[in-house]
This record gives sequence, C-alpha cells and structure tokens, in this order.
Amino acid sequence: MTRFIYLLSPLIKEDTLSLPMIQFNIITDNIDFSRCDTLMFTSKQAVKSADMINPDWKKFPSLAIGSATAKQIKTLGGKVLYQPKRFYGKSLSEDIINKFKENRILYLRPKEVSFDSKSFLEASGILLQEQVIYETTCIQYIKKDKPSKHAIIIFTSPSTIHCFFKNFEWDDTYTAIVIGESTKEHLPSNVYYKVSSEATIDACIEKAKEILLSSNSK
Repeated sequence: MTRFIYLLSPLIKEDTLSLPMIQFNIITDNIDFSRCDTLMFTSKQAVKSADMINPDWKKFPSLAIGSATAKQIKTLGGKVLYQPKRFYGKSLSEDIINKFKENRILYLRPKEVSFDSKSFLEASGILLQEQVIYETTCIQYIKKDKPSKHAIIIFTSPSTIHCFFKNFEWDDTYTAIVIGESTKEHLPSNVYYKVSSEATIDACIEKAKEILLSSNSK
C-alpha cells in the first residue's frame, strides 16, 4: 500500500505533495501605530503582510505566537519581545495579563482567528487594540484533485480545514495531522487525527513520517 503525505499549506516542502487550500489577500493599505507601543502577531503571514503594508512595524517590539512567527519577525528585522512556551492564543493572552497588562498592544491579525484574544483580555480589564490586515480565501479544486486513499493530510490552520471540506469529502482511510490544539478543535468528529509535537510544519511532516514508518513495518 502506497501512502502519500499531502501538505495543505501554501509552502512547498520536501517529501510532501503540495495541495494548498488557502491564499492570502492584504485588505488595507495603512496601519495605525498611533496608540500602541507593542505589536502582537499570531502568524508569520501577519508579519509578512505588515511588512508589505508599512515597514515601520519594525520600530515596535513584538509578542509572537510560535517559533515560525518569531523567526519571521527576526528575519524581516523586527524584535521579539516575548514568545510563550506554548503555541496557543490563549497562552499568549494569559501571559499578557501577567506580564504586559501595562503595554499598549496592537494585534495585527487576519480577518478570521481561531481564538478571540480581545474578548478574553477584556474580561480581565485589558483593552487589546486590533487591526485586520489580511484575509484568507479558499482555493477551488475539482474532484480528480482529491487526495488518494490512505493519504496522510497535514492541516496547518483552521482555514485549511474549512477549505478542504469545501472541496472534498473525508475518506475513512485518511489520517489527519494537525499543527496544534486550536486547529484540532475545528476538525469534524469523524476524522482520525494526530497532533504534531510542536506547532510547526516541519514537526507535522515528522509526525506524518512516523506514521508512514509505522504502517510500512506492519
């Protein structure tokens, strides 16, 4: 039995078949930095989008979710003020309450988010400024593009889950790999899945390879 690893991210990675589900669109031409002293990013695409809109974002220290987001901030010349040990929006919001409640934070975010940081922080009396700077839209596929049976499918965000199920029906022979707990919550109940050890695409691929090795040894 031949099993293939399908990566639903726009990135192309070795040992996977590329089946990108989402594309990104910048939806503003300006960022209002006038009332902030700290930025917050929860995806590397948000960092890239901010850099295309206004490179002045680099003048502000940034809070970052995940190693990939932090790396993107540094790569583009920004400063990472803080990165939580866990990879979830709730973790960062809890750390803001404990460590950064005096900071004036601007969250540069996508149109859709998996965790409502603003409402969570408001419950503790902290006002989080937000600006939506980009959105994700689904790429459309036809029936013949559906992953082959026994595929291992890597979901890298809630958006990739949403767009996959807009295109295809789930096959019971599939195995899903999800990039983190927040993404896992968006899977339908009938999907068999594994969660990667870290919230990175490389960790997802390693988990998929472990499953391949296990299935090949049987």
